Amino acid sequence: MIILSITINAILKAKPGNEASLREELVKVVQASQNEEGCINYTLHESTEDSKTFVFYETWANEDALKSHIESEHYSNYRKNIETLIEQREVYRLNVINQ
Repeated sequence: MIILSITINAILKAKPGNEASLREELVKVVQASQNEEGCINYTLHESTEDSKTFVFYETWANEDALKSHIESEHYSNYRKNIETLIEQREVYRLNVINQ
């Protein structure tokens, strides 16, 4: 099976009282990530039902593009800046099911 792209779904939940600070940090990483080579899609979502929940939906051209993203300075800064703000972080690597 040949994987043409990699989709990432990351779900982050803020610690109570840190919703605004987490949102601010998440917004900061979006534009720099969207401008990376190999980024097909990088979208941040906010739950309409739970103000503590944020979701990234990302698509990368290939494994090298994703690896480059994870090793980027802006991503490293983002991860460091959210350490004390998040209660939970779940990351899923997804493949499209063609029907």
